[in-house]
Amino acid sequence: MSETTGPSIDRDEVARFERIAATWWDEAGPMRVLHRFNPVRLTYIRDAVCRHLGRDPLQPRPLEGVSLVDVGCGGGVLSEPLARLGATVTGLDPAPTNIRVARAHAAEAGVPVDYRGETIEAVAEAGERFDVVLAMEVVEHVVDMPAFVRTACTAVKPGGLLFAATINRTLRSFALAIVGAEYVLRWLPRGTHDWEKFVTPAELTRAVEAGGLAVTDTSGVAYHPLGDRWSISRDTAVNYMITAVRPAA
Repeated sequence: MSETTGPSIDRDEVARFERIAATWWDEAGPMRVLHRFNPVRLTYIRDAVCRHLGRDPLQPRPLEGVSLVDVGCGGGVLSEPLARLGATVTGLDPAPTNIRVARAHAAEAGVPVDYRGETIEAVAEAGERFDVVLAMEVVEHVVDMPAFVRTACTAVKPGGLLFAATINRTLRSFALAIVGAEYVLRWLPRGTHDWEKFVTPAELTRAVEAGGLAVTDTSGVAYHPLGDRWSISRDTAVNYMITAVRPAA
């Protein structure tokens, strides 16, 4: 298996993100929504890991000593702040330009992240295991979601955590995440998402359980247009995140 191909990789999706790779850190560009959304997912991950480990999430480096892999890391928008919180971060992405952008930004910022142009399949097959595995805004872009999730679960150490964020497959998500975000508001390039590849919480839960983990939390993420901000919500009809745990050995 090569570094940039594998059962889960959709080459059209990789090419699409290659074309906009240089804009990852432009907060006014195509990744604007991701930058607005990032504090919510960062806090969600930090707080869940700290609860799991019995740590104070407000200490300076609450994730110190935690090994973490960010699957589909893009330009490192989430990987870098997690490293700043103390985690030992590996970022994986099949798009070479994404990795180049991520490495350059991390070097300029002085943040240690191990960015690799590899797939989670290759990393898991090599026997690498992590305290935390992230699949954030990834499962809706792969060819075989259940197989991808099972592989991601394989990389979770006993007692470790998996986090995933994605978009539910509902009429509301079609209206908001595709028609609204891509065609009306133009937050994202047209064609960024395929509604048929969106994943329901039940489907994602089944895939995680097939990988030997148990889902412990499912939380929605809501957009508030008046304040141009995102927050955790009970409403999972559009965006949502999950936490899952592998039983300790």
